[in-house]
Amino acid sequence: MKWNDLISEVAAIGSAGNSAAPIGGIEYDSRRVRPGAVFVAMKGGSTDGNRFVESAIAAGALGIITDSAQTFDHLIVYQAGLPVIHVEHGRRALAEASAAFFRHPERSLAATGITGTNGKTTTAFLTESLLNSAARSSVLIGTIECHIAGEVRPSIHTTPESRDLFELMAEGVARGAEELVTEVSSHALDQGRMIGIPFDVAVFTNLTRDHLDYHQTLENYFAAKRLLFDGSVYPPPRIAVINAHDPRAGELAAAARGAGAEIRRYGIAKGEWRAASYTLTPLGASIQLESPAGSACVTSRLAGEVNIFNLLAAFTAAHARGVSFSHLAAAVPTLKPVPGRFQPVNTGQPFTVIVDYAHTDDALRNLTALARQMTAASGSRVITLFGCGGDRDRSKRPKMGQAAGEGSDLVVVTSDNPRSEDPAAIVAEIEPGLRATGAAYTVEVDRANAIRLALEAAKPGDVVLLAGKGHEKEQILAGRTIPFDDAEVALSILAELGYREGQ
Repeated sequence: MKWNDLISEVAAIGSAGNSAAPIGGIEYDSRRVRPGAVFVAMKGGSTDGNRFVESAIAAGALGIITDSAQTFDHLIVYQAGLPVIHVEHGRRALAEASAAFFRHPERSLAATGITGTNGKTTTAFLTESLLNSAARSSVLIGTIECHIAGEVRPSIHTTPESRDLFELMAEGVARGAEELVTEVSSHALDQGRMIGIPFDVAVFTNLTRDHLDYHQTLENYFAAKRLLFDGSVYPPPRIAVINAHDPRAGELAAAARGAGAEIRRYGIAKGEWRAASYTLTPLGASIQLESPAGSACVTSRLAGEVNIFNLLAAFTAAHARGVSFSHLAAAVPTLKPVPGRFQPVNTGQPFTVIVDYAHTDDALRNLTALARQMTAASGSRVITLFGCGGDRDRSKRPKMGQAAGEGSDLVVVTSDNPRSEDPAAIVAEIEPGLRATGAAYTVEVDRANAIRLALEAAKPGDVVLLAGKGHEKEQILAGRTIPFDDAEVALSILAELGYREGQ
């Protein structure tokens, strides 16, 4: 691809210079620029890529795409002859340039996008698994990991920048993938990272308080989620799959319908795609499914009511992608739990240990409710360990304390990823909500020591919840990041306490 080929697909305000040399890549990080690459200099939330144009040129950038009039004018004068274009929207230009450079992989993939506060990761994993069960090769982009036609890779962001997303998609297409399943964060929607990807199916799981450090208000947060459905910034989906229980369901359905999407609502005894009834078991659930496409009684290996919602969302989305109801019903028993999402840790101890990513008050409330269902018959206790992330929305801290206290018999408050904040200061903001519940609690800011306290406190039949970090393998502290895996730490402590698998 040459410069003129590339810029023919990018909406430009002005242009200068030209080059007949082949383009070697598209980059938005000047540190990744190699000779022959095109550098897209764009304004971001925390920095401005235009500050690094000179570094990109020094690294051998073939050309520059900039969203700064000042940078454009400067380059015309001081880098005369260098190919450069001025664009209005940097992230849109990044998406347009990336799609062109990677030969439009979005045209070969049917995309399913999943957004919402809770349940995105599990719903995405389940949707991909159901599509794979029908011999559909896929690309999965998510919080825990990425799948490229069967190859598993670690994930860095819930939703990558468009350049990285198009590269992953292109690799998938080269390997025969025909489906894209991706989590879609509110940040990504607000910043335009999904530009250039036409979603065939869009899923809305729910909306609860989260990310208000970025969005400021719940209305702004919902408005960002709505962008996936309403056709105002992105093309509307062919089919919108919406949680019928969410208070915003009607408003979102109206917006999607107004943009031309078909609406499919799911829920428990609500919506066209529903669980008419269900029975929870320690190892999963038995569910009576009802839908316009058929009915069936299925057995799921995913525990708890919250996973019934996730399963319904994935089932409905996979059917929207053309997999038959009968095939999906037969595939449900084969679905596996998602790492870090209600993940059991078992070395033969006489109590249950669960690792879960719950990091909002709503998710924590759902998690403790599920644990309470598990202990209802025996009257055993729910012990919940959690913390709150630093440099994030502070308003949810007392709410999470309240949720943990209301749902638990004993709470252990600890660090999550404190980042630049003092862990003790974070705990102090959690405690008012927790104290108001009257629940017994203890504080230990060292997370490994806190896990030990929770496990040592457990008695036969109890359920111990290690909440907040889920699948994460590191803990982010002030100035450093250390290896930390809740499940591995719990396994090690259980072994020290004398509980060993097989004994």
